[in-house]
Amino acid sequence: MAKGPGLYTEIGKKARDLLYKDYQSDHKFTLSTVATNGVAITTCGTKKGELLLGDVTTRLVNKNIATDVKVDTDSRIFTTITVDEPTPGVKAIFNIIIPDQRSGKVELQYQNEYAGISTNVGMTPNPIINFSGVLGNNVVALGTDVSYDSASGNLTKCNAGLSFTNADLVASVNLNDKADTLNAAYYLMVSPLSNTAVGAEVSHKFSTNENTLTIGTQHALDPATFVKGKVNNYGKASALLQHEWRSKSFFTISGEVDTRNIEKSAKVGMAVALKP
Repeated sequence: MAKGPGLYTEIGKKARDLLYKDYQSDHKFTLSTVATNGVAITTCGTKKGELLLGDVTTRLVNKNIATDVKVDTDSRIFTTITVDEPTPGVKAIFNIIIPDQRSGKVELQYQNEYAGISTNVGMTPNPIINFSGVLGNNVVALGTDVSYDSASGNLTKCNAGLSFTNADLVASVNLNDKADTLNAAYYLMVSPLSNTAVGAEVSHKFSTNENTLTIGTQHALDPATFVKGKVNNYGKASALLQHEWRSKSFFTISGEVDTRNIEKSAKVGMAVALKP
């Protein structure tokens, strides 16, 4: 597939991953294995306070078709079928949740060196139709993301975004919530050798005149150990340590405190992902 502006979800993704990815206050365990017939099986358990949640996912790939089936503790079955490039640049994705028959959705994606388009439609008589499109190249991209409810005739979502990318800097501006929220973010790679980067996100909500500033950084202590930290203007600080103790097997521990109320606000999360 040609390198281009990507899909709308990739606008600002570098900064979001640095500031938010892998931070958690729950306890999570994931085990992935591959059967002799090529079926990949992933078992996941999450402890949220006193609540224990779990799911089992199986993945089968046959040529350019991938089928994922997940069963969770609420007896729901999530099925996703992905057809990768039936024609150049195109990807088709089919989703359905059982027993919620109205959850079915069909998505088509198309990417080339100057555009990235994604459209998904719910499989109901009066579906919600979502469209996102990005124009540009791998340096500058401008896009929009809208949803239309055919039952009510209303736009339920209307967002727009602009991004700029060069060798070590990614900057983006997004106008979300029907022009009520303005987000500006940047990601700067300081040292590729140590994977050291800094990032920040500023959010302004026009209806409440509320501003939020979050800044963060990441650094690799060694090839297998990675740390991140962030803080926002409300005094909430978080830190994360991730260690790859064997190939594709990770141990992650993260914590969050409110510096204005440290004794009562401390939260610690832990995740273990094993892939034998």
